[in-house]
Parts: sequence; C-alpha cells; structure tokens
Amino acid sequence: MLTSEQAIVEYDRGRVIPDRLVTGRHGHYRRYAQRLLDIYRNGIGRQRRDLHCQVEAVFSDESDCPNKRIMALCKLLDDKSTYQTDPRGQAAQLRLKVFSVAADLHPLVTQPDRLFEHGEMAAKADIARQFGSPWTEIEAGLYADVMSFQRLESFDGYPNGESLLSRYNVAQIQACLYRAEIMTVDASEDFKTILRYAKLARLLHEIKAVGPSRYRLTFSGPASVLRETRSYGVNFARFLPALLACKGWKMSATIQAPWKIKARLELNDRDGFRSHFPTPSEFDSSIEEAFAAKFGDQRDGWKLIREGEILHDSQTVFIPDFVFRHEDGTQVLMEIVGFWTPEYLAAKRHTLRRFSQHRILIALPERTVKEGVPVGDGVVLYKTALKLKPVMEALTKQHAAERAKGCSS
Repeated sequence: MLTSEQAIVEYDRGRVIPDRLVTGRHGHYRRYAQRLLDIYRNGIGRQRRDLHCQVEAVFSDESDCPNKRIMALCKLLDDKSTYQTDPRGQAAQLRLKVFSVAADLHPLVTQPDRLFEHGEMAAKADIARQFGSPWTEIEAGLYADVMSFQRLESFDGYPNGESLLSRYNVAQIQACLYRAEIMTVDASEDFKTILRYAKLARLLHEIKAVGPSRYRLTFSGPASVLRETRSYGVNFARFLPALLACKGWKMSATIQAPWKIKARLELNDRDGFRSHFPTPSEFDSSIEEAFAAKFGDQRDGWKLIREGEILHDSQTVFIPDFVFRHEDGTQVLMEIVGFWTPEYLAAKRHTLRRFSQHRILIALPERTVKEGVPVGDGVVLYKTALKLKPVMEALTKQHAAERAKGCSS
C-alpha cells in the first residue's frame, strides 16, 4: 500500500477525488507500466535507488505525471519485490572497521599533493589489502542495511501493465482512507461476505438493518481511533480491496481534509475499480483460527459452529464469531473483540444487552479491563491467544444456568 505522503487527492466542493488513471486520458500509461515491469524483472541484483532512477527516466518527457505519482508507482513495485537485507548488522560492523582504518588517512583527496598526501584510490587499495577482499566487494557491503542501497533479489510483479495501473487506482483510495473519521457501507447482495472481510480486518463496526436483506455497516475510521492508530489505519485501508471484490454495496466516508475541513469520499460497486484481493481465509483473525484448532469439532458435549445466524432486534444486528451447541440443544454464542475504544466497548455491551435472551460470551483483551474491576460470568479475558480452559469454564456455567432455567419453568 501507499503512504500518506504518496497520496494524490483533490477536494472539490466537499468531495474527495483521489488520483485515478483512466483509459481515455491515460491510455498511454499502459506502455509506461509495462516498461516499469520490465525494469524490475530485468533488475535483479540492482540497487533500489538505481531502479527508482530508471522509473523516473521513463516519465522524463511526460508532462502529466507529478513526482508523487512516480513515487507511488515505485512503492507498488517495491511491494512486490524482495530486497537483500542485513539482519545481522554486518554492514554496520563493516563500516566501523573501514572508517576506523580510514580515519588515520584523513583527509582523503582525489589528487594528493604536498599538503594533502593521502589519495582516495590509494586508501581504498590499502584497505582492500588489509581486509583481503576487492574494494568493489567491500563497497557493496558498506551500506547493505540502507534501503536505497539494498539490491533486488526477486520480483513477483503484476500480470501486466494494466494490473499495475489498476492497483495504483485502488491504492490511492486506500491512502485517502488513512484520514477517515467514519465510513458507512450499505450492503445487500454480499452483506455476509463484506461483514466477514470487516471482521477479518478487525475493524470497529456497528450494524443496522435498513430494509429486507439490506444492512448498513458503520466503521470507526483511523482518524477517530485513539490507540494503535497506525496499525488500525493499515487494517482499515486493507478492507477496501476486499469490499471492491463484493457486489451490491455503496460506501461513504468522512475524510479529514487540509485546512480543518471535512470532505466526503463516495464509492460503489459500479465505479469500475478492480480488486486484487484473494479469497478470504476461513477465519476472521488468527485468534479465532488458533482457538478453533485447539477446540476441534467437538469437546465435552459441545460442537463448535463457525457460521452463526444473524440476530435481529429492530434495527440492530448481531453476528457472533462462534456458536457452541451442546448435545442437549443448549446454544451459546461467542464474540471476540480485537481492536477497541471505550466507546466501542460501550456500544458492544449495549448490543449484547439487547440480545440478553440469548446466551452470549464475549472474549476481551485483558488490557480493556481496569485492574481490580470484576468481570461478569459472560466475559472471557485473553492476552494474545484465547485459551480453552476459561472458555470451557464459561460454557459450563452457561449450560448450568440454562438447565436451571428449564427446571424452574
């Protein structure tokens, strides 16, 4: 994805217009894009800065190409690249050794004379003899830990130039969403899939039914989140390609524009943007996946069901992450909370109260609970992974309560 610095956007009468390369005006960009792919495919072993310079040269005679657009294209190409890195810090160690030797020869000059007697070429040759390696090899390793000097190892690339341009258009919208305060998505056809993608991205959201088989999802944007803003902003932007892969939706987002104004970004499934997003995994998060693997299909009379029903209460909708069904018919739902704000947790508790006729467990990160504050029977706390023991204990309590309720009635 792009960074905020690589975003190109216009604000026109309260509307947000991200940069977009369209067939009519930018048809010739297909040739440019193919040349960029060729530069990277043929650039194995070359430094990142050299590849970027070649990309800039492609657009040297193009009047309709701001520098930000070039940098954005470079970023998208780099995202599909693997560069040599220096995880052991060998470059820093090599610099320390080389500079320590060269310090005794300071100052170095191109042409030595009586005043400055140490020439650069002679110094490099002397260092190469001391290290027992050619200077070209030493020089190649001096800055291997600096991004600009990293060398390209492999390039996964894009199928063709058109795919690169399509990815660019989507990436510019994603960059706009970093500044979103709130986003609403009205969905019909692919509502469950859209919701699944939202949960996969661990976005803060609320759901309302707005008609037969029509729902409105309201998302807290990165500009409204107080904690883990950068991480949440990345997740928020990643949701967009997933949304583009679905049908039957329209989106509206309130963006924090410059000069302390707010503008709207609007999008729908007929705007012609193409998604590169792969088929989503079975689970919405690694926490869910790990827990399901530990639980298995059945345990102590309980069966774990991944796809639960949609619960309605007037305009409010609740879709649990898991449904536990006991062999005697008792059913307990479970919702797992990832990213959070106090307001989000308050809204979640309000939703759960509206569905109090159902037995629901809610799994919360421990950091959401203040020290010394007791939690209810329906709450399971976790650190980084949801463990079996507290969940099974909570299920046992819920089962006993349901049986007692049945006996009293």
